[in-house]
Amino acid sequence: MRAFVTRDLPAAALDRIRAVAETDVWPEPGPPPAAALRERVRDADGLLCLLTDAVDEELLACAPRLRVVSQMAVGIDNIDVAACARRGIVVGNTPGVLTETTADLAFALLMAAARRLGEAERDLRAGRWGAWSPLLYAGADIHHATLGIVGMGRIGFEMARRARGFDMRILYTSPRPCPDAERDLSARRVTLDETLRESDFVSLHCPLTPATRGLISARELAAMKPTAVLVNAARGAVVDQRALYEALRDGRIAAAGLDVYESEPLPMDDPLLTLENVVLAPHIGSASVATRTRMAMIAANNLVAGLQCRPLPHAVAPRSP
Repeated sequence: MRAFVTRDLPAAALDRIRAVAETDVWPEPGPPPAAALRERVRDADGLLCLLTDAVDEELLACAPRLRVVSQMAVGIDNIDVAACARRGIVVGNTPGVLTETTADLAFALLMAAARRLGEAERDLRAGRWGAWSPLLYAGADIHHATLGIVGMGRIGFEMARRARGFDMRILYTSPRPCPDAERDLSARRVTLDETLRESDFVSLHCPLTPATRGLISARELAAMKPTAVLVNAARGAVVDQRALYEALRDGRIAAAGLDVYESEPLPMDDPLLTLENVVLAPHIGSASVATRTRMAMIAANNLVAGLQCRPLPHAVAPRSP
């Protein structure tokens, strides 16, 4: 059997795959170009990929032997799961393992944006730190503020749990109620409009679906407090990025902390890069050594199970029409 892995992985994960299949690993730090990806999967029985790798009809048509696609991520919006199912290709992902690490990063973005850490550090490094002033780099308090969470899944719940350590009031909007959050964290489920209107911080933790694409647009940003901070560690396309830029530029909201973008890597001519009131991270929500290693092992185990025609430990079911 043959497997193609689109990025170098921790040694233990690659050893797991190499024990059962001839393994081809993309040697570059970035993703393989589309043409290279198509060429590498022509004779592959298994594919281990990342969010940056498009697994669509065009790719699948080039891979007649493919029987399993294993994603080293929770999200699967780069994979046409229905097209895979029609071809009898099983799909796996890595749920649960990155929950707390991503919540840590989201809360770090919240704190950095609120307290203007990015702006302050840039000025210090550039020698612009002058005399002490009462309002110099004065930001927003986090303790006792209101946090609005959009999407109370695993990561949203962990974000709320961290907020309770700062005695924050927690509102959330989600398709389904979360009794654990309401019982253990005193969270209150409200509409999206109420979440935006009442929150000092709005943190996005919903998956990218047709219903959530562009969920936070100019209308929603206008509903937020002018002192509010938006955090996005979910998916870039959940936010209308141009509308966010304009809201930040014009002071309609105070700040933002972002780990995800409509286009990744973020283009160097993107206007967000011209703003002081936004903290930008390069999609590092799961980037701890321990978490990335666990993700790689789960992805490897999914791949091996698919190659051996066994049920995947973490299989993704096609969405109902």
